[in-house]
Amino acid sequence: MSVPADTLDPMATVFYTACTLDGFIADPDDGLDWLFKQDIDQEGPMNYTAFIADMGALAMGASTYQWLLDHLEADGEAWPYTQPTWVFTHRTFPEPAGDVRFTQADVREVHAAMAEAADGRGVWVVGGGDLVGQFADVGMLDEVWVQFAPVTLGAGKPLLPRRLDLRLLDVARNRDFCMTRYAVTR
Repeated sequence: MSVPADTLDPMATVFYTACTLDGFIADPDDGLDWLFKQDIDQEGPMNYTAFIADMGALAMGASTYQWLLDHLEADGEAWPYTQPTWVFTHRTFPEPAGDVRFTQADVREVHAAMAEAADGRGVWVVGGGDLVGQFADVGMLDEVWVQFAPVTLGAGKPLLPRRLDLRLLDVARNRDFCMTRYAVTR
């Protein structure tokens, strides 16, 4: 049975990402060129705009953060998020432009602060299969939303580099994408 996307627990911790058919979220060089060539309706089922509106805090790894910085700078764009963002890293970065907080702490320690900052809205684990896995390992990941793009890479950064059992909640077609939503089973 399908559960409509608008029934998202407002305080859920969610991994929302795009993925190739062969299971990669980025190419071997952390590139996403494959993604931006695909046809998707920005207002269609399980779209990003509606999703991000329900998120009150973000978590990302250093590679995702660096990718964002590089592409924002290259495109002359400003930090895109109004939500407080925690970057899990051991690297040193320049002073951030938005509400960005760097941490080396365990996800269990940081999750409480993220949930409080989210103020009754969701927490989005933006990117990095390993970081998502860390949330899942300690029972702090509720849902996984994967938008499967009609492309294969043959190699790259895996969707999730560990075992995770899921239960399908919803599936929809958005132009070339197969949009899926899963509950994490514990």
